Amino acid sequence: MELKETLKKQIIEYLNLLDVTTDDINDDTPFFGEELGLDSIDSIELVVLLEREYGIKINNPTEGRKILVDVNHMAEYIKEHSDKI
Repeated sequence: MELKETLKKQIIEYLNLLDVTTDDINDDTPFFGEELGLDSIDSIELVVLLEREYGIKINNPTEGRKILVDVNHMAEYIKEHSDKI
């Protein structure tokens, strides 16, 4: 399965987005803002997802803001920094 599809499923699972399907999340849908409407607690869950699933630790909030933008940004970062894919 393609990384982006897997990532969408993991995001839905980790954030308990009960009313959201992978079809609802485009690769460039912003995580924060009106469409998905994630908040700071959700961003912590996304950081946990990256660490548990891909062995990526994000300690710097500024770095996190550059990664946790949308599925495209997360997937690109995972490809560059994870040994698990």
